[in-house]
Amino acid sequence: MGPGSGPACDIRLNTQLTADERRRFQNVETIRRLLRESRTIAIVGLSADSQKASGFVGTYLQHEGYRIVPVTPRAGTILGETTYPDLGSIPFKVDLVDVFRPGHECVTVAAQAAAVGIPAIWFQLRIHANEAAERAASLGLTAVLDRCIKMEHGRWAGSLHWAGMNTEIVTARKRRLATA
Repeated sequence: MGPGSGPACDIRLNTQLTADERRRFQNVETIRRLLRESRTIAIVGLSADSQKASGFVGTYLQHEGYRIVPVTPRAGTILGETTYPDLGSIPFKVDLVDVFRPGHECVTVAAQAAAVGIPAIWFQLRIHANEAAERAASLGLTAVLDRCIKMEHGRWAGSLHWAGMNTEIVTARKRRLATA
């Protein structure tokens, strides 16, 4: 099942991906599985500034019960969690990497994720990381491209409706993401 099929239709959010790229990197079932099965999410580029997009996303995901792992060159803590300079420095299992870095840095992040055995990588909305997504897929990672993990979680958990957004999901029932 790809975007546009099933009970929900595709939200393109002005994406510039081709239909084939959307099918490969924005698959609805893949997104739902990642949100359902991931518990620990490393956020590469998480800012200590809560007003930045990465801060919104980290705060939201933490509030929703995910363990957040800040990956940034700045030592210290963000959202009460210890920061790590790179993915290889994290001393425990990570389920998913969420990337808030410019596109030209994303190929390196994908290679680091594959090298340490992280199974999935998510390149945030509006990050031009097509090459990195292709590289991640070739290394065996599940890759999501040009989607916001916070918006997708809100969309599938039903809370995005509360803000008045059209999630393009037609249902009278509030969806719940089962936790692993």
